[in-house]
Amino acid sequence: MQPIDPQPPQRPQADQSGGQPEWLRKNAPQGSSSGSESSDVPQPPQSAPSTAYPAAPYPGMPPGYPTAGYPAYGSAPVPPAVPPARQPRGLSPFGMPARHLWEIPLLIVVVALTALAYLFAALLLVFGNVNEYILALVFAPILIWFGRGVNYATQRVNGVKMSPTQFPEGYRMVQEAAARFGMAKAPDAYVVLGNGQINAFASGHGFRRFVVVYSDLFEIGGAAREPDALAFIIGHEVGHIAAGHTSYWRQLGMFLVPFLPIIGSSLIRSQEYTADNHGFCNRHEGARAAMGTLAAGKYMNTMVGFDEMADRAAQEKGFFVWIVNALSTHPVLTWRMWALRDRSRHGRLFWRPSPPPQLPPGRHPYGPYGEIPSLPPKPVA
Repeated sequence: MQPIDPQPPQRPQADQSGGQPEWLRKNAPQGSSSGSESSDVPQPPQSAPSTAYPAAPYPGMPPGYPTAGYPAYGSAPVPPAVPPARQPRGLSPFGMPARHLWEIPLLIVVVALTALAYLFAALLLVFGNVNEYILALVFAPILIWFGRGVNYATQRVNGVKMSPTQFPEGYRMVQEAAARFGMAKAPDAYVVLGNGQINAFASGHGFRRFVVVYSDLFEIGGAAREPDALAFIIGHEVGHIAAGHTSYWRQLGMFLVPFLPIIGSSLIRSQEYTADNHGFCNRHEGARAAMGTLAAGKYMNTMVGFDEMADRAAQEKGFFVWIVNALSTHPVLTWRMWALRDRSRHGRLFWRPSPPPQLPPGRHPYGPYGEIPSLPPKPVA
């Protein structure tokens, strides 16, 4: 048997100053009423998890926009310092979408040529030298107004209008895109029978604007399960409206575009690049699948190698490649994919993209797809 300890361990006693045990007084914070000055026992560091974002911005973010990071678990995220609608326009998805740098110069040239054509037609009409082309120019305002009205009425009586109860996912995407671009009113949106065609367009009549998506293209957000691609396409079409491409006066000033082979088609291509910038700002994650759908259809869109096809923009060259792009109203797909991948510059209108002279070892020359930086790992509390 072990001998009994004559003096068992004593429990902590309260002192006369505060009535608290000694161990509690030693760990009390400074300024408390425990009466303890300091403790010789080292204490573990007490640090609360920080909710602040990193001080250094990530590449591609405009000045003034908060850098990406994970706040502490259970805490509210820090709101953006500047809303996207007040951000400077650029190619980054964080601010407002930029207009293609060639769009306005080409628009000025086309409008000037069209105005001269209207003046020339009016002079010929006064002097009695009239033919069908002169009449088309003279009555262009009425022809454009009539065509826009017929187009709008066709969608109203034949298309399925998106609403909170009819195609609600598409309706929500249209509302989100309009809000993202700072539009005061969201346009109407319709789904029409595509008969196998992959297409969508935006137009207007009077003060009304609308977007039309063919059923085969709209299906990629449903059965094909690519909602991000559908959001990119809807953002592209709503972007045409936000950029003023569907204005009656703009279409009146561009009446001669079909008769200006290189200049007219280049203006239309610059508008498509501008709309792509809007789609990228609305849902940049859907650019890859959207371009894959335009290249291979709604069933094989996920099988398209986006980077492999974009790389061919710098490889496919020659006079006929140049002429196909120059006469097209849309950028050729390889150039278009290149522009969506390389967000450091505007899409090429006339000359094929060129790769950098030397590739960095072990990585793609343009970094992550879409130049979206990866977020840091979530801190452990």
